[in-house]
Amino acid sequence: MALLPRQSVTAYVALGANLGGARQQVLQAFDALALLPSTQLTCRSQLYRTAPHEAQGPDFFNAVACIDTRLTAPDLLDALQAIENQAGRLRPYLHAPRTLDLDLLFYGEAQVFSPRLTLPHPRWRDRAFVLFPLADVWPERVKPDDLMRVAGQGIERLPEDASGVA
Repeated sequence: MALLPRQSVTAYVALGANLGGARQQVLQAFDALALLPSTQLTCRSQLYRTAPHEAQGPDFFNAVACIDTRLTAPDLLDALQAIENQAGRLRPYLHAPRTLDLDLLFYGEAQVFSPRLTLPHPRWRDRAFVLFPLADVWPERVKPDDLMRVAGQGIERLPEDASGVA
């Protein structure tokens, strides 16, 4: 008996970096997401520059990607962490500066509460660096009140260059 292919799920991933050519790290992470098995990158936000929020170091470059994937949520988390590791991600302490940070924000309508993974991401509404790029790719999800709540966090939407890449 052949198994039917797993149903595709729409997931949203926050991307951020503030070390080691941070802008390029985020752009390369979009490419890495597109290459994941059983996954298609369907849209991506503009790039944003943000002041560190609950973190240290130089400004961050942030974005959000929308993907359709047949990977399970734990397998997707493993794949995201592998991309971070390939980018040289170290975790010397909580909120340390980073070469790349990939956070799984939403995985379809899944609600997961485990020691390893919480979905939706528990702090997605508290961070301008998530809300503004998420509004680019999923405007129905981000409410005006959400944006007003984070209005004091420093964030700048970066213009696209001539190639259409922010």
